[in-house]
Amino acid sequence: MEERARRLRLVPDEYDQVLRLDRFRKDHPAIVVGAGNGWWQAVIPAPDGEIVTTRYTLRALLDKLDELLGANPGRD
Repeated sequence: MEERARRLRLVPDEYDQVLRLDRFRKDHPAIVVGAGNGWWQAVIPAPDGEIVTTRYTLRALLDKLDELLGANPGRD
């Protein structure tokens, strides 16, 4: 619960996206998602290294992850 409270402070106007992030993490445990100062980033394991994507909002990052994983089913 403490982790969720911390994320809510990071995205007070995107509460629905915090719930979406929780679901995403359960569905894709190998993908690391984190936040920095004004950005969100995900690291996706790949056979030849990793794919890193960064977006300014959590919603935009999760949308991009959906796009990337939809194009590469089973990757994570």
